[in-house]
Amino acid sequence: MSPGQTHYADQIECVDSELEQVVEVAKDTFRIRVPAPGIAARTLPGQFVMIRLSGRDAPLIGRALAVWDIIEDADGKPHAIDLVFVRKGALTTPLSQASVGTGVSLWGPLGNGFSAEPCDLLMIAAGGVGQTPMLLLGQDALGLRAFGPAAGGPTTGCRASGWAGSVRLIYGARTAALLAGVDQFSAAGMDVRLCTDDGSAGRPGYVPDHLFADLDEERREHPSSRIRVVTCGPEIMMRKVAEGCAERGIPCEVSMETPMACGIGICFSCVAMVRDGEGTPWDYKRTCVEGPIFEGSRIVW
Repeated sequence: MSPGQTHYADQIECVDSELEQVVEVAKDTFRIRVPAPGIAARTLPGQFVMIRLSGRDAPLIGRALAVWDIIEDADGKPHAIDLVFVRKGALTTPLSQASVGTGVSLWGPLGNGFSAEPCDLLMIAAGGVGQTPMLLLGQDALGLRAFGPAAGGPTTGCRASGWAGSVRLIYGARTAALLAGVDQFSAAGMDVRLCTDDGSAGRPGYVPDHLFADLDEERREHPSSRIRVVTCGPEIMMRKVAEGCAERGIPCEVSMETPMACGIGICFSCVAMVRDGEGTPWDYKRTCVEGPIFEGSRIVW
């Protein structure tokens, strides 16, 4: 499945389930585990779900959350999904305070997911909570796990894992206390390079600056290396990453975080301005079904 390919609602599953885990993984950042075997079996890296608390009218609409991890049962079959989020709104606040056994409704998997174009080095640029779609992607790229139909999921468009020689994560936040999931990236064999605005962890400064410094060094030392960049985080960060990659001729995919209401393409509340081709006028694209992954050079920022 390539970036920009439409992913329609007839391919999703709606599930009523109960929270199996609620864990604080960083300051104001939580991970929940939700049993949902059908969704877990279908999910590809970069896809997301919409989630609501059961039996509550407020907030009325669901919240889009990227799938952080897929959990297998004792037989090795996809059983549950893990979601990571920052506590800050009308849904995420009560969700962070919910106890094990609290009912939730979710539908997914949604969106197109990242492409699996082969490369020698995949560089992931993540800022804030933009690391959440990247754990599955790194595992997929390194061939550690297979997802979706490659893992026996009942969907079409099978993709092979193990398409990158190495994966480097450049992950930044305002301060060290906000960094979440770093150990899992390292355990998966990714080269993790942290940065913080205040210098409390890793290198001081911002994700785009460190990304481009690393990119330029890699190209000097390995001029024939095939490099790809994927990014997710604050829009201003993604814009700088996409524009810098375009200047260098490096392929770049962005995971847009446009606010959504339905997640299935009906409400048109999540549109982004996207060029259909190089130099052509832009059109509105629904992030939920034609994204959230787009080629960075196509976004009209």
